[in-house]
Amino acid sequence: MFSSIPQKLTSQFGLLPDEKKLAFRSQPAGLSKLATVRNIPESDSYWDQYVSLFDSASEVFSLITPNDIRRALLDAPENIATLIRVITARLFNLVSDHTFPSPSNASVTALASSFIKSAGSADRNTTKEVLNCLRVLQRVLPVVFEVEGEASVFELEVLWKRRQVDQDLDEGTPQFVIEDEDDSDDEARTSPPKQTKTMPSLGEKLFSCIIDLLFCCGFTLPTKIQVDHHKINYVIWEKGVGSTTDPGVSSQYDSNKTEVLRLLLVLLSRQIYVPSSSLFSKPSLYTLHLVQKTPRRDVLTILCSLLNTAMNSASLSMAGRLPYNHLVFKGEDPRSTLVGMCLQVLIAILDFQSGEARDIITGTSENQTSVPTAKSNSFRYFLMKLHRTQDFAFILDGILGIMNQQLASVNNLLPGARKSIPYIAEIVLFLWKMIELNKKFRAFVLDTDKATDLIAHLLCYNLEIKDKPQQHGLCRTLSYIIQTLSAEPAFGNRLASPIRIQVPAKWNVPGTAADFMINAIYSVVATTSGSLNSLYPALIITLSNLAPYFKNLSVTSSARLIQLFTSFSNPLFLLADEGHPRLLFFMLEVFNYVILHHLAENPNLIYGIISSHKTFEDLGTFTLSRGLREIRRVQLAKEEQNRKTPTRNPRDSAEGPESRTEKARLLSSESQDQLEEVADHDAETSVVVPPMSPTAESIPTADPAPSVSEKARGKMKERRSLSSDTTISLERVAASGIGRNGFIPTHDWVSSWQEGLPLDPVMLVISELLPKVQELQASRQKANSTSAVLDFLGSVTLKDVLPPVPPLTPRKFLWSDASIVWLTSLIWGEIYVRGMTPLGVWNSTSVRLFYVKHSQVQQRQITETVSSVVGGFLGRTNSDTSIASRQR
Repeated sequence: MFSSIPQKLTSQFGLLPDEKKLAFRSQPAGLSKLATVRNIPESDSYWDQYVSLFDSASEVFSLITPNDIRRALLDAPENIATLIRVITARLFNLVSDHTFPSPSNASVTALASSFIKSAGSADRNTTKEVLNCLRVLQRVLPVVFEVEGEASVFELEVLWKRRQVDQDLDEGTPQFVIEDEDDSDDEARTSPPKQTKTMPSLGEKLFSCIIDLLFCCGFTLPTKIQVDHHKINYVIWEKGVGSTTDPGVSSQYDSNKTEVLRLLLVLLSRQIYVPSSSLFSKPSLYTLHLVQKTPRRDVLTILCSLLNTAMNSASLSMAGRLPYNHLVFKGEDPRSTLVGMCLQVLIAILDFQSGEARDIITGTSENQTSVPTAKSNSFRYFLMKLHRTQDFAFILDGILGIMNQQLASVNNLLPGARKSIPYIAEIVLFLWKMIELNKKFRAFVLDTDKATDLIAHLLCYNLEIKDKPQQHGLCRTLSYIIQTLSAEPAFGNRLASPIRIQVPAKWNVPGTAADFMINAIYSVVATTSGSLNSLYPALIITLSNLAPYFKNLSVTSSARLIQLFTSFSNPLFLLADEGHPRLLFFMLEVFNYVILHHLAENPNLIYGIISSHKTFEDLGTFTLSRGLREIRRVQLAKEEQNRKTPTRNPRDSAEGPESRTEKARLLSSESQDQLEEVADHDAETSVVVPPMSPTAESIPTADPAPSVSEKARGKMKERRSLSSDTTISLERVAASGIGRNGFIPTHDWVSSWQEGLPLDPVMLVISELLPKVQELQASRQKANSTSAVLDFLGSVTLKDVLPPVPPLTPRKFLWSDASIVWLTSLIWGEIYVRGMTPLGVWNSTSVRLFYVKHSQVQQRQITETVSSVVGGFLGRTNSDTSIASRQR
């Protein structure tokens, strides 16, 4: 209300604060002096303006650009070194000063004093000075970090060099002593050698100062918890893990915490300026110091403070529950910003495994596991050590609460009534870290009724972002989390329960959790046309891991599984990439597990298998020659169709026939009719070609074939081997576009995976049940045949025919160096994008860990343009940017 009074009164006398800030950029004594005048001494008053001039973080980031810092680094690097030393020295002195933090009424005093022009009359605002020190370091350090090669010696010299200083003589030692024997003037007098001590580096002192600021009463904590004159009090910020009391929060303290955490995050971001190939060999000295040199007390206090702040964010105030509240209350929410910053710092620290911070490998080669230690990464170690049930419940409720808010923003009758959670990606990544590091937490999650709720949230979010290319890395993360949980038997036992959360109607399906998972995974695969093929294996492995627990699958779910199998068995898909046959292998495992464990409980799926018997039989006799002939036949049929209908939709033409046919097949509406007719003829196979192939891996090795009875052997289809001779035209087809990325399928390659496909249990079921089903259908009317067949399949048993049930061997997600680098790139890519607005912390710097792709800036709305004009010279324009993580 009164904020404009000083400006109105002083503008007539040329005292408008903005004029000083404009002069900082334009006058010779301002920012330009940093690069034009060499060797500015530390005692020069020039440095004072960096501490006292700015009133917000946006002003620092607007008035000081990366190009300004970069120019000074080239023309006068000693000035940047001096700037860092002066700002940090000022910061250290301010934190220990008795006037810091300034009392809460300092702003009122500053308002009154602003009417007086005299420089010495204004009260000093030490809180503002500390914040400006933090902001200037946030702006300068990323540009320093981007310098590579021998020039990085500058960074080591300024921030990490330890200096030797003369140690002061002990105060108890007399300075001048005369002994009785010392009355001879000729006696040689020798002074003791000077003692020196090593001082901590600037970087070490900066970390200590940051930790103190995070727990400073009157700055980031309430003054009521201050003990005597000790303003630094290592108290957990909020109740939750490790604390049952809540010191209290305020928006000002939240903003100050955000400023301190942003500088901490900038220090941790040093590793984004290292290429992914050097991530393990060139660890960040800053993160290494934090995770290895921080005292145990500080580690636990920081960890619990960040964790509790993030998990408590799920509890909304009454204003937060109102629709369109984000439009009523404009501006940046300090609480939301703090929660996002806490999660970013958490996942960055918990992810760090470079250099000496790598986990320790334990166990044999078959059962190797990696675990952190207190010496490698103390934050990972203490998160792993959490064990109290109430702590696990608090964390799980916090995660589910945030995911509920995100789902509510999608599942809303009023469009745009709720704002999307800005830190939903961070909460997903944190969940993965919790599941990865703390096995007890993973077991707790799967033992509760909320396990299916969590999976439903993950799948819904996957469905929400699957069509956004910039979010595909997060889709992959979600798939790996689901695969990790699916490998636990406790989760499989919960698949028969229904989904309790309110799923949006467009994704909801009747039935159990198993039905929902099958349909959700099918939707991800079917509607992305191969653009998400890197996560197909994880999703299909999830189905394979859970198949032994499938019971009473619905008609729709059964049809979806058959569709996936049919698509993966298409010759054009199988021969396109070396890794594609493994998807077929995993789908066959799904059917085998259902047959061996719960055959009678899944009549709909068994009916679907019998209905598609021709596809299974053709797969048993599949050869390269046969596949190429089928591909050629489909191509000729399409060419003939194109000649008959020359006019085509431009969009269809651009999309390509393969993707068009794939969508037509996978997205076609399914009903009971799909499972009614037992086809005994050659059905034309649709073409399914995902444009991208998953990472090539060898086909999984099938378990040793269990012993089969003689009766079963007689009923098994003999696998025929067609001639290996191939015509010249077919060879030409194979070499001219079937395979991708230079891959050319060969006879030996086809034989290597075709002979290992686990077809025997499925073929046994077909040979046993197909004649009986056909007989039932022939004896009844078509309207009644389906129910009769399902009743029959629901009571059938093939224990005497099927092989013994093998032990379950679920496939877990296995970490490798490549996956660690990929996840680190993804995490820092998300942090980078979040930092682009409103400040642009890392904008215009040479990031090397991932690739930054700038898309074309869309035309802004009139209202946004008007607000930018009104905002004055400090307004910022942000371009739309996406991160493409480099895969290794």
